Amino acid sequence: MPNPRSILNSFRSRHPRLEDGAGLSHQEFQRWQNGGGQFHKSACIDPTALIETGAIVHPKSVVGAYVHIGSGTVIGPSVTIGQLTKIGYNVALSNCSIGDSCVIHNGVCIGQDGFGFLVDEKGDIVKRPQLLDARVGNHVEIGANTCIDRGSWRDTVIGDHSKIDNLVQVGHNVVVGKSCMLCGQVGIAGSVTIGDYVTFGGRVAVRDHVSIVSKVRLAATSCVTKDIKEPGDYGGFPAVPIHEWRRQVASQSWASKKN
Repeated sequence: MPNPRSILNSFRSRHPRLEDGAGLSHQEFQRWQNGGGQFHKSACIDPTALIETGAIVHPKSVVGAYVHIGSGTVIGPSVTIGQLTKIGYNVALSNCSIGDSCVIHNGVCIGQDGFGFLVDEKGDIVKRPQLLDARVGNHVEIGANTCIDRGSWRDTVIGDHSKIDNLVQVGHNVVVGKSCMLCGQVGIAGSVTIGDYVTFGGRVAVRDHVSIVSKVRLAATSCVTKDIKEPGDYGGFPAVPIHEWRRQVASQSWASKKN
């Protein structure tokens, strides 16, 4: 197996300072006429886009028609944003594409490295290369301070019409289907696959490499530890069909009262 450290160093040598925009001359950035933000001369921006003062668009990024970018937001190199999308204040986008008619609320981070490490033969903790992208579909809404990591072995994907609440963590390589709803403080570990029309209540947790079929609903604070292969309602830790979970809760309540 190739050494992850050598892979990452090789990538960096081929793409020096590409991701963070370092080393660029300030003279290559100009003031956008609609809103007063800054943009790199190599960026492709529709004339109808609004870039507020304090926002910056980095090289080779694409900003579609009627996009609104709030103050303090950083659009990293080669990021693509579809038309009619609204991006709030202090958002950080890198290594990603955003679809049409999306709403990205304040403080969202999309496309940063996932949490991927391994222990090498010397016992040192080595970072796994995180080299792929995050792709957000059309008509997606993402709540404040949510983080969506870029992929390592496949792109991280958020499907069309999905809605994500505040303070949600979506790990690297996660695929979320269309029309899903993720409520506040949901945490999804890496390489999870989620079907369409799935709903997660608040603080649901999903362990890594788990698959969940379409049309599943998970009760708040549930924890998914293995694949869910049948549509329906689930709850508990570990998550089980909802009627089974309710029996467990009733049994525990009855036992505590008896004691």
